[in-house]
Order: sequence, then C-alpha cells, then structure tokens
Amino acid sequence: MLPDAWHYFGDIKAGNIAVKPLTGTSAMDYTAILEALNKASLFDLHRLQSAIYQELINPVRVEQIKAQLKVGQSISYFDPQANGLIDAVILKIQKTRCLVRNVKDQKNWNIPFYYLNLDDVDTAIQPKPHTTGIPKSALQVGTQVGFKGRDNHELFGEVIRLNPKTATVKISEQHTWLVPYSRLFPVIDGTSYDANPTQASLFIEHDKS
Repeated sequence: MLPDAWHYFGDIKAGNIAVKPLTGTSAMDYTAILEALNKASLFDLHRLQSAIYQELINPVRVEQIKAQLKVGQSISYFDPQANGLIDAVILKIQKTRCLVRNVKDQKNWNIPFYYLNLDDVDTAIQPKPHTTGIPKSALQVGTQVGFKGRDNHELFGEVIRLNPKTATVKISEQHTWLVPYSRLFPVIDGTSYDANPTQASLFIEHDKS
C-alpha cells in the first residue's frame, strides 16, 4: 500500500476519476471504489486496468515489497479465484514472485508480490443495502449461503466455486448446486437472512460436473 490512500468522491467522467487523499489512514474503501467503477464504461475500465497493471509491475514498488519478505514468513494473499484471502508461508523469494505453501491444504503456489496482503487489509466488499441476492464481488469461496430449491424449501451449503453467472454450492458430500448469485442469501451465526423470501427460485440446477 502507498503511504497515501485514495478515496473516490465523484463520478467517473470522460475516463477520469476524481480522487482525494484520506488523512490519518492507509486503508482503502473497496466497496466505495467498486460503486464508483460501476458507473464506468468498458473502455474506462480497460484504460484503468492498463494504468493499474503498470503500477503492479513498477520496479520501485516491487522492491519495496521484496524488502519486507523472508523465507518462513507467515503471510496472507488474495486469491482471485476464491475472491478471498489465503493464509500461507513463504518458501522461496524470487525476483518478482514468491513460492508459498497454503496453510489449509498444504499446496504450493508461485504468486506475484502484488498478491500479498502485508498490511492485513480488510478485503471484503459489502453489497448495497436491500440488494437482491449476493453479488459475486462480495462472495468468497468457503462462504456459507442459503437458497430456495424448486420446491421452495431452503437449502444451505458452502460456496466451492465462483462461476461467471452462478455459484457452485455444496450442500452435502454427494450434492452440489449451480445457483445464480441473485438467488443466494447469507447465513450468519447459524441463522439465515432472506432479503426476498417470496421470490421464486428459478434457474437453479444440480452441478453435473
């Protein structure tokens, strides 16, 4: 993270985003940033992606991260596929990447430095109030969720994969379901919260993969 964090406070206009520094904190509000980006065109996003990538491979930034690393160090990194943080231990440090071993499954992965969450940043993105379902951006592999089956009965399980339009939800060792994100509701502390209990649960199917 840079010493100065930036916060979106205006609309995206003509490919430009109005930003101002936050004082007294290095945290970034990912939810607010995503809300601002929702107003961007595909070209706006493409232009920003190009600029962001150049910063990701900036040699100065890379060296700053590398200087903080050591073999055997416990870290967490953000996995785009899981859309969440993974705890791991550094096994080897390379020029722009490091070899890590995941704590949970003991698998080794070679990841770029920019995956590393050295500042213990809260990476959660909160859905908008009164949002139907759970947006993909706010969901992580391992999250407990609920949904209504074809008989309108509630089913509960764990998200094991994030697909383009559906989440793969495991409800038992033998059964997984492909559920549209708009049909999911969160399960918090053993209780369910259905934002739209009368909505019909269509387009839900067993995962045959």
